[in-house]
Amino acid sequence: MPKEKNSSKPSLVVGVTVGVSALSLLRGQLKWFEQNGWNVILVSTPDLQALQAAKRENVTLAGVPMDRSIAPIKDIRALIQWIKILQKYRPDAVNVGTPKAALLGTIAAWLLRIPKRVYLVRGLRVEGTSGVLRWTLSTMERITMYCATDVVFVSKSLAAEAAKRKLLARKKSWTVGAGSSNGVDSEAIESRLASIDRNELRSELGFKSTDLVVGFVGRISSDKGVKTLLDALQDSKLEENIHGLLIGAVEDESLAKEADGLGSRCKRIPWTDDVWGYLPAMDILCLPTLREGFPNVVLEASAAGVPVITTRATGAVDSVVPEKTGYLIDIGDSEELVRRLNALNADRSRLQQMGNAARKRTVEEFHPERIWEGFAEIIAGKENPSRADRVCL
Repeated sequence: MPKEKNSSKPSLVVGVTVGVSALSLLRGQLKWFEQNGWNVILVSTPDLQALQAAKRENVTLAGVPMDRSIAPIKDIRALIQWIKILQKYRPDAVNVGTPKAALLGTIAAWLLRIPKRVYLVRGLRVEGTSGVLRWTLSTMERITMYCATDVVFVSKSLAAEAAKRKLLARKKSWTVGAGSSNGVDSEAIESRLASIDRNELRSELGFKSTDLVVGFVGRISSDKGVKTLLDALQDSKLEENIHGLLIGAVEDESLAKEADGLGSRCKRIPWTDDVWGYLPAMDILCLPTLREGFPNVVLEASAAGVPVITTRATGAVDSVVPEKTGYLIDIGDSEELVRRLNALNADRSRLQQMGNAARKRTVEEFHPERIWEGFAEIIAGKENPSRADRVCL
């Protein structure tokens, strides 16, 4: 049952393509907007996760079945449903992220002349593509940005990549704070970690107290750079007490099989809803990704005091302060990864210093309310926002 609308409050439609995005990317955000003067309507494919997210955030759910892939007939049907929903709720503002919801939501809002149409860019699917697919995805991005009144990039490097590809609409483009789409609740992570015995957890996973455990959290896929980590774990120069801990849903079976074939060198765990529960087992997080918008897992690890090695890829490069909270390596450079891991293995005090610095930065710069306040300033059209910055490239 839809929640009764308070007509004295402005209405905000927030759109994502599927429910899992609402569960993971919008935690706390919709509830915060509700508590700060908005009637919030969540638009998503009406799956179980969307229902769970709407209940958790205490907002209205308006279902629109959407397909992540390019599906013209389904997309036209979804666009019609988007238009009907916006006609029903007549929101003052629309805030959409994830590619398909953003495309359809901004087109519908533009057709109905919704006053504020915000596109939150969490990544550029066009990166790593070529030919007809690149042209198609670039065209979709240009249409989405054209229909939006404001475009918010979750990292400065993502905005720079958009500019390089001539996708950036400078007069209406923003970043918020140090980046990210939702920040991270460091206090909640700290509370979860307090209930875990690190030594007991590592023992259960088969790791010794003297081992250096290198964690990976994310999809087991090529674009997350899993192959680079696996190559490093198989490198003869890697110290024997360095082990991998991979957590994530399998998209590339060959990579999962390769990881499983490493024996005691690598432990793999299927995807879990309790990623935080495994962070204490890690000495360092490795995300050798090829591209990101802004990697949330880096913030979660940093909040837990776990330093990070990631790449100089779009989005990832913003998530680490080099030499202070972690290290940056070139994409695909497993040899540099081995050198960094061996050095940290030999200097555990350095590891501790980086972990402390990572947590301090995360608490100070990525508190969720700082991010939400920036979004709110943009959505409300504040003339001189204190949390949001114009993109100047």
